Amino acid sequence: MTSPMYILLLLAFIFANAPFLTQRLLGIFKLKHKHIGHHLFELFVGFCITAALAWLLESRAGIVHHQDWEFYVVTICLYLIFAFPAFVWRYFWSGRNKE
Repeated sequence: MTSPMYILLLLAFIFANAPFLTQRLLGIFKLKHKHIGHHLFELFVGFCITAALAWLLESRAGIVHHQDWEFYVVTICLYLIFAFPAFVWRYFWSGRNKE
């Protein structure tokens, strides 16, 4: 793998974990209580940004290959696995969420 691919994986990991690390929507808008819908929206936006960067890298390297639905299912699952550490920290380890 080349260095842009490692950078892309690192950015995907950061974008996947960012929604669970802050109370701000998209890191900009302060929210009083951030619920799971906000997290899912931010995960979707982060995935779209990551996918756009991946497409840009592939287009710079040559012809962009057509992908079937299986490719997108696997990339979404990988993205959700990347988000797992911050999800666990937010909902299971963080003391502020205990009742």
